[in-house]
Amino acid sequence: MEIIWTGIHSLLNGDVKLQGTTYLWMLPIYGLAVFLEPLHDKIRHLPWIVRGGIWSVIILVLEYITGWIIQGIVGTSPWDYSGATYNIKGLIRLDYIPVWFVVGLIYEKLHDILHHTTQIEYRQKK
Repeated sequence: MEIIWTGIHSLLNGDVKLQGTTYLWMLPIYGLAVFLEPLHDKIRHLPWIVRGGIWSVIILVLEYITGWIIQGIVGTSPWDYSGATYNIKGLIRLDYIPVWFVVGLIYEKLHDILHHTTQIEYRQKK
């Protein structure tokens, strides 16, 4: 998703190569999503608008904390939002709240699809 996002951003900046970028730091950060699985099951009954808000807050908090930790270790964060209008210490952008809202809901659907698929495969192997 990050490669697609940054690739589209490069196109909007005139780069027809659609160059997307990421960082090795992102692998363990994205891996933290496994800890969100139990939360998904606990909030499943809530309206989608509430769940989207919850995902927005959680993603922003995780982005801030992980950016802050990496910045403390290596002296800089892999992402730098300091030039954006609605940034907090260059680590998060409040104008990304709608993006994280949608991403959280997409991840819910992806989780359900993967869970359903693995359950079918498990039953077929029995």
